[in-house]
Amino acid sequence: MRPGQVCRGASSMIAVLQRVKWAKVEVGGRVVGQIGPGLLALVGVASSDDETHARALADKTVYLRIFPDDQHNMNRSVLDVGGSVLAVSQFTLLADCHKGRRPSFIEAAPPERANALMENYVARLREYNLRVETGQFQAMMHVSLCNDGPVTIVLDSRELVKQPRESGA
Repeated sequence: MRPGQVCRGASSMIAVLQRVKWAKVEVGGRVVGQIGPGLLALVGVASSDDETHARALADKTVYLRIFPDDQHNMNRSVLDVGGSVLAVSQFTLLADCHKGRRPSFIEAAPPERANALMENYVARLREYNLRVETGQFQAMMHVSLCNDGPVTIVLDSRELVKQPRESGA
């Protein structure tokens, strides 16, 4: 692997969170989701994911302290600052680039499963009384944003969900 090349191995639910001043998503020239200050969450769902992964990822999204406090330290969450979340499904986060020049998406969840878990993630965010907007699942979307900072964080559900140890390990 060359320096700077990112490849995924074992898959899990992934969220790329960008702290934004604003973000919007358009489909066919029509705005389908738009927020002011908050988080743009690009979310990829793996075939091995379940509701536990979606819930853990949503909880971490809500409580991650990446907004500045009065001393300009990242010490506040999206919940603390009264921000919004724009959640956009993005299966390409599950790209495996280990072989060849074309990414493989074999680890991405099938559309029905991915949509159900994406909806589970969004529903969990809304349980916190956050304003949550979404993209349109399986549509060609154009996402615009003003990254604030810039601050971009990658969350991996494997690191958030305790996996039982395999016997004999």
